[in-house]
Amino acid sequence: MASSGETANARDLTVDPVLRMRSRFWRTSENGVDALHVETWVDPGGGVTPHIHPAMDERFEVLEGTPEFLAGHSWKQSRPGDTVHVPPGTRHAFRNRANEVAHFVCRATPPSTLQEFLEDAAGLSRAGAISRRALPRSLDGLLQAAVMAHHYRDMVTLLAPLPPPAIQRVVIPPLARAGERRGYRAGNIGR
Repeated sequence: MASSGETANARDLTVDPVLRMRSRFWRTSENGVDALHVETWVDPGGGVTPHIHPAMDERFEVLEGTPEFLAGHSWKQSRPGDTVHVPPGTRHAFRNRANEVAHFVCRATPPSTLQEFLEDAAGLSRAGAISRRALPRSLDGLLQAAVMAHHYRDMVTLLAPLPPPAIQRVVIPPLARAGERRGYRAGNIGR
């Protein structure tokens, strides 16, 4: 793992300029348990909005900085050496309110489609299609986000600032179909 000063080889990173973070991915398998490792550098002011992974367990190990994690209902600041556990079905998020880069590694089991989701989210960000609160900026951005949310719906439930999940289940499928008719596909969002 690289330190925050040497955030890995730029070719290996998925860059999300709106959420102000860079990530790299690798997979492992130990004793029949597959895991996705996501090494992330979060710039000051960066982070992700609350969400839930219905069937994924995540463990965040803080390497540098003082990121804050939401795991349930309250935010908690973490320091290097701390581990934050997020069981399946737990509302969670992270942010960096410090003046230095936060650096951590997340181990996600099972890996599911987390990498693909994060790559698509970064694609939306790089295309200028989403705001800092992860809200679409245009009709095209809305349709791309709907395709993405519908495709990854079994892996992640997006929460506020979006409408409640019950409303999303009604609204997102027709928006996703409209986006697909325009040629938007998961795995190629924002490109």
